[in-house]
Amino acid sequence: GLQAFDVVLLDIQMPVMDGHEVAQRLRADPRTRALPLIAVTARHQPDDRAECLAAGMNGHVTKPIDPKRLYRQLARALNRRTE
Repeated sequence: GLQAFDVVLLDIQMPVMDGHEVAQRLRADPRTRALPLIAVTARHQPDDRAECLAAGMNGHVTKPIDPKRLYRQLARALNRRTE
């Protein structure tokens, strides 16, 4: 099927519904189960990264965003090589 998005950058600290819950809901829906999700967060601890991956995210980028790290995460999620 056709997807409207190739990858989603998902902010973890959102009001009402946090990024973990959004990820779990996307993973529960067959239409978005395989959609690559990359967490964007100010949290830098290893436990925070593990929590994002456990919620079904494919990657983790911390703020302030390092463009090279973001590009590597996007390339990995999209199965592309970086130069």
